[in-house]
Amino acid sequence: MARIPDAFIDDLLARSDIVEVVGSRVPLKRQGKEYAARCPFHDERSASFTVSPTKQFYHCFGCGAHGTAISFLMNYDRLEFLDAVDELAKRVGMEVPRSENPRSAQQQDEGRELYSALDAAARFFQKNLEDSEKARTYLDGRGVDEANRTRFQIGYAPDGYSGLRDALGKDERRMKLLDRAGLFSKNDRGHVYDKFRDRVMFPIFDRRGRVIAFGGRVFEKDDGPKYLNSPETALFHKGRELYGLWQVRQANQKIERLIVVEGYMDVVSLFQFGVTQAVATLGTATTPDHAELLFRNAPDVFFCFDGDAAGRRAGWKALESVLPRMKDGRQAFFLFLPDGEDPDTIVRKEGAEAFDERLKQATPLSQFFFDELTREINLGTLDGKARLAERAKPMLAQIPDGAFGDLMKQQLGVLTGLGGQPAQRPQQGPRATSGRPVTPVAKRSLVRAAIAILLQQPSLAMSLGGQHHFHGLRLPGVELLLELLALVEQRPDISTGALLEHFDGREEQASLHTLAAQTLAGDEAKWTEELHDAVGQLEKQLLFQRIEDLNAKQRQHGLDDTDKFEMRELLKARASLRI
Repeated sequence: MARIPDAFIDDLLARSDIVEVVGSRVPLKRQGKEYAARCPFHDERSASFTVSPTKQFYHCFGCGAHGTAISFLMNYDRLEFLDAVDELAKRVGMEVPRSENPRSAQQQDEGRELYSALDAAARFFQKNLEDSEKARTYLDGRGVDEANRTRFQIGYAPDGYSGLRDALGKDERRMKLLDRAGLFSKNDRGHVYDKFRDRVMFPIFDRRGRVIAFGGRVFEKDDGPKYLNSPETALFHKGRELYGLWQVRQANQKIERLIVVEGYMDVVSLFQFGVTQAVATLGTATTPDHAELLFRNAPDVFFCFDGDAAGRRAGWKALESVLPRMKDGRQAFFLFLPDGEDPDTIVRKEGAEAFDERLKQATPLSQFFFDELTREINLGTLDGKARLAERAKPMLAQIPDGAFGDLMKQQLGVLTGLGGQPAQRPQQGPRATSGRPVTPVAKRSLVRAAIAILLQQPSLAMSLGGQHHFHGLRLPGVELLLELLALVEQRPDISTGALLEHFDGREEQASLHTLAAQTLAGDEAKWTEELHDAVGQLEKQLLFQRIEDLNAKQRQHGLDDTDKFEMRELLKARASLRI
């Protein structure tokens, strides 16, 4: 994948107005120097979501959501990073430099050609649906109306071995493209023929609405595999994609839930009856990538499977994938249907309201987890309780820190008698009436104070003139502070938001965002004075640290002439300080 230079991201954020980006999607009200709104990422009554035009970043004091214009587009519009950068770049008229590597440029050109070939194939299948009475009669019988056929761009692959090839494979290069797109097969004698034949065709879209693959369904179950999917290609990885997600995004301004089903027709039928939050895995079990994608789009995920043994195994596989992603605020449920039923048949037989009632009765992940683990365990014996603990503990350890993980461990303790009191959480500090955390100045370390000032106004680092001599000081956060100073010195006009973007995905990110969201007392002159004082104090601490190191060396091994000279100079420097 082509890498976008950090300098371009900085420039892009500098030219973008986060108030404009957020305000075009969320109604903002001015409050002093900032703007406020009810958070779009969690349900709330008060406005705890703030957008800072000076810092160019947003922060919610309720759920902790935070970031720049790029991360806002990723979370609100549910875009991938590169797509969010593209969207932002279009707004400000910038061209995204993918890479200076000629090979990467060639790969981009080939990718565009693949998308074009797949789009042409989709249009070919749609045209053939119009001409096929058999296919249209089948969809009529399944209750799929014209609007829904258009929504999913459903088509038909004609019977025969060369329909698509004859229509689109007009030259050798085009043939190779269609082959790379997964639309051809080859027999033992090397003969190339259409992969999809006499099947209802369901295009699979990526998160930008581009066709990346196909699924084909037979008319009769005896005509071969019920579903035939495109093979893995440069554009299509079935373990990372969800059928119908593009349509869900188009149908719902805010996605409250996602319903994971197994077949294309399940998705289409649910949409037909007004259940517009259904997606399907593509002939594979739920993967960790699926789980991440699901929760990135909705807080509640329902897995809907057959009620037989195979369906319960699929449910457990899904649980294993979502468990490490169960952050507080996320919920997963499992709905197992009666024998012989699937979402397609159930919704057509009972209607959308009855299906919704079934979802309301779905089994929460916590219950399904313990039900499955205790299915063949006798909890009336010590051996059974020990076996449950042995099986459950490694899985529960995967849950992110938070209330859900604590409660799951507590429930394990209840079932086994081993005790399960969650660890005591540190109490939150006092909060201002605005909901902003107040950090008492007396408790802030020098390093933390300096970082807080830089995040409040990064350009103040330039007042140091590059003169900060505390490299090597063994204090928590020193390396981070030095990194921040270096970033600002490279880009004196960098905003708080752009500065934070450099720490995206790193463990320091959350703490930095929390500090950046605080409002510091005083003005620019006071912050400048405090920053210089903090740096001066850190330099003194480094001097004392070095003296201590040399004293320790003298006690252990003695000092050589170079060490003795350094010690004399350090002692002179210490004597000149006004302590």
